[in-house]
Amino acid sequence: MADLIDPRRGDIEDDASSTKLWSIASLAGWVLVEISLPKLLLSWLLLIGLPCALLGAAPLVVTAWWSTTSRSAAEALGGLLPLLVLAGLITLALVGARPAFRLAEQSFWSLNALAVQPSFVLCREGLRHFVGRRLSLYFRRDGARVGRVTALAAAVLMSLASGAAAYLAWPHSRWIGSWADLIAPASLIVAALANSVVLFGVYVAFASLVWGTADAAMDQPVGLDRHDPEPGGKVWRVAHLSDLHTIGERFGFRIESGRSGPQGNERVAQTLAALARVDAEERLDLVLFTGDMTDAGRSAEWAEFVEALDRFPGLRDRALLLPGNHDVNVVDRANPARLDLPFSPGKRLRRLRTLALLAKLQGERVHIGGSSKRDQASLSAWLAPHASAVRTFIRTGRGKRAADIRSLWDEAFPMTLDPDGPDGLGVVLLNSNADTHFSFTNALGLMPAEQERRLAAIMRARPDACWIVALHHHLLEYPRPTRSLSERIGTALINGSWFLRQLKPNAHRLIVMHGHRHVDWTGRCGGLRIVSAPSPVMGEPYFYIQRLAVKDGRLALLKPQRVDLPEQGARSAAPIEQPELAVV
Repeated sequence: MADLIDPRRGDIEDDASSTKLWSIASLAGWVLVEISLPKLLLSWLLLIGLPCALLGAAPLVVTAWWSTTSRSAAEALGGLLPLLVLAGLITLALVGARPAFRLAEQSFWSLNALAVQPSFVLCREGLRHFVGRRLSLYFRRDGARVGRVTALAAAVLMSLASGAAAYLAWPHSRWIGSWADLIAPASLIVAALANSVVLFGVYVAFASLVWGTADAAMDQPVGLDRHDPEPGGKVWRVAHLSDLHTIGERFGFRIESGRSGPQGNERVAQTLAALARVDAEERLDLVLFTGDMTDAGRSAEWAEFVEALDRFPGLRDRALLLPGNHDVNVVDRANPARLDLPFSPGKRLRRLRTLALLAKLQGERVHIGGSSKRDQASLSAWLAPHASAVRTFIRTGRGKRAADIRSLWDEAFPMTLDPDGPDGLGVVLLNSNADTHFSFTNALGLMPAEQERRLAAIMRARPDACWIVALHHHLLEYPRPTRSLSERIGTALINGSWFLRQLKPNAHRLIVMHGHRHVDWTGRCGGLRIVSAPSPVMGEPYFYIQRLAVKDGRLALLKPQRVDLPEQGARSAAPIEQPELAVV
């Protein structure tokens, strides 16, 4: 009897998380069925409920302190002892006020990044998707006009909704507190949550108008009409690769495309072999991987990627890598409903695993720290004092010195490859991954303000140098059609338009390179040039060698060299029929 199945070809189980074969509604339905409700509720409590309570309680705590201090001051007029008591209370208030203020501030910005800015992006991109697909007759697919109008419309809608929320919460809010409130914690929590809604409602009512106006006033993205002319001097050749999605199984499939995509790592091997041939013909200066080297950040996937790169030591020694969402944010490659609790070790483990492997591959060449060479250290030297704690945590998921490594990930970026001269070309490697704990939301990006400040300091310290600014996520959506709303909001850099405006003053001497969207796009937004790398594994089988030159203090983007891969190993030609998954 002939075999009924060939296990090497996979089955429907391999398509569990495929966004190519399942609709976003079907995946959302599965998430609702499969998700752990106790874990979801606890995560919401820790990520949203607790920050809201802390922020809303801040006015009550401050007024309680003030009333106690004022009363003690009045009593102090009657003798020396009360004066000493008053001094002690004031000292206690001053000592406690600073951490209380910082806790409220951290809660505010945490909620802003977790809920407020994503809501604005959801509203803006939802409007743009609707207008682009439904009302194209009126706008004639004018991307710039659509971008400006929808940014303003989203701002008005968000402002009205936020103002309404603040108005409804106001009767339940309370702004004067006393220590007696501790006797009735239930009413205190209700008042604190109402205060938080009012504070955020008023903030968003005004802030969304500012965001929308800024988005409408900024230059909109357009495709690059021409490359710069050949300069006749030094030309840097930079192989720009992204989204290889290396897997750990010989016959495995990728999360995103399941059986409709490539199987195994044959395409990865073809890409690196083609890169080596190009390098043999004309030497490459850099090989830049802008994230998603692996499919889910698993140890076996990193092992496969590192071994594949080790076969070409000349390329490995010129490789620069930065993390993508698949390297650090995918909780479970087979189940989009999986959720990491904020205090669980899974997320930190994936981050430290990535950081350790970045140190292995580029640790002696990239630098961490201040904007001047005197304040910098190589990544390897910077990590050395924490090596024991990192090894212990990676091996056991815990450790006596776990607190020492808690902030390593945030402090490690930007990583810089310094220019080879005062007017040379350097590379800044950024981490644009949002702090998500849910497989379903793993693709979101966020550029931390602290990371942007460090980048600005690097630019100021080297005013004559030119730079490649590399990150994983795209700064904003490009003027090209999308099939579904999920393509616009599920992969967004939440504060991308803000970050783009921060880069604008140095646009003449930098070029942004990224991956994430798997699409080939080169364009500009005002004077800022942006290069999106195609995925030679998940998309069409080719990649580019970008050619750059420095001329008169400006970074020139020259015509790139396209490298095509063999067609074998491409995705299956025949689509796989799938049953519909009920949406709950």
